[in-house]
Amino acid sequence: MITSFYGETAMFENSLFPCCLIVFPLVMSLSSPGSAQVLSQDVEKELPSLLALYQEIHAAPELTFFEKETSARLARELRSLGFEVTHPVGKYPEPGLTCYGVVAVMKNGPGPTVLVRTDMDALPIEEKTGAPFASKVRMKDVTGEETCVMHACGHDMHQTILVGTARLLARMKSQWKGTLILVGQTAEERGYGARALLADGLYERWPVPDYALAEHVDPTLDAGQVGYCPGWAMASIDMLDITIRGVGAHGARPHEGRDPIVMAAQVINNLQTIVSREINPVDAAVVTVGSIHGGTKHNIIPDEVRLQLTVRSFTDQVRKKILEAIERITVNTCRAAGVPEDRLPEILNRKNEFFPALYNDPALTDSTARAFRSALGDENVIKITPTTAGEDFSELGRTSHKVPILLFRVGTGKPGSDISSRPGLHSPLYIPQLEPSIRCGVKAMSAAVLNLMGK
Repeated sequence: MITSFYGETAMFENSLFPCCLIVFPLVMSLSSPGSAQVLSQDVEKELPSLLALYQEIHAAPELTFFEKETSARLARELRSLGFEVTHPVGKYPEPGLTCYGVVAVMKNGPGPTVLVRTDMDALPIEEKTGAPFASKVRMKDVTGEETCVMHACGHDMHQTILVGTARLLARMKSQWKGTLILVGQTAEERGYGARALLADGLYERWPVPDYALAEHVDPTLDAGQVGYCPGWAMASIDMLDITIRGVGAHGARPHEGRDPIVMAAQVINNLQTIVSREINPVDAAVVTVGSIHGGTKHNIIPDEVRLQLTVRSFTDQVRKKILEAIERITVNTCRAAGVPEDRLPEILNRKNEFFPALYNDPALTDSTARAFRSALGDENVIKITPTTAGEDFSELGRTSHKVPILLFRVGTGKPGSDISSRPGLHSPLYIPQLEPSIRCGVKAMSAAVLNLMGK
């Protein structure tokens, strides 16, 4: 039997997104060189302390579900700037897990409500950057197993950029109007965090935002550059566990069993025909079998083999078609091998680790890109292509409120270096070019907010 999950929040196709309403006009508050210069000067004043903050966060990472001290540090910083802070916020579906989300609000008269999100969790990776502030942290994960911990996906940089933006905007209250909501989100790496915030009333206990913004580091872009992608920008992600059940036997007498290893091999090969033969070539999709486990000894045919898959797609229609094809191919491959009906494979979709596809509102994206060019220069603003990586920030734009969202990229690579030689995200060697990345990220996010809230 298959346990499928096609999303707990509203799913949208391409045709629905143009219906998103832009409630307030998008304004250009950084159109003059003087405004951009003032912003740059303010960032430079904060840069030394933001660099120290980054190093502090980087050296003390916490795993998904355990962001207690990280979130408390962020909450203290925002509270000191005059934000009304609520912490912790969020409800996970599993009992016994505490969500350490942060929601900080600054009201500054009538105007639009803009939400800016950062993520906070780190990864179970042993750091090998050699930096003087490299993480040496070890901690137990949710299963109780001890592991090394590292900020290898830039969430330390994201928090630093959020704090820098908060400092600038708190100082520049005469330059903007409206309600600013800053959110520290847990559990992005597992796809739990955004849903946990929504489940705890993010759009009921606080004003529904007119726009929501986030950024993510990108080592393929040079430090000092930002990237933007209107429309579909990041893929949906499904994580599937498949258990193929056979009938065990002696390796010398295979005819007395039903070999799940052979069936698993056939299933893996057959799954590769889904994208190549069942999905329209113009629709991007990926089906990857990332793990296979079965058997204990050379001459024993086991009872079962376990597979772990990741599925990437952009539209709900393609996603549904792929998941249905995986079930059909897996079940019928095993039927063809003579597996009894009561031993057919089990397919479990990990619904709580599902990432919906991310759609950047085109009008919001284009307007923000113009603000970036004013703040950073045309040469530092790059239009990029979609990626099959995932981000649960997408959840904030897929509720019934249909909030227009934008996630843009902040470059962290060394200018002039070969892109292929740069350590990627989730690498034990990944570390940003610190000062130019912080400088660019704070300027970009501050410009994006002022573009929406400037007088």
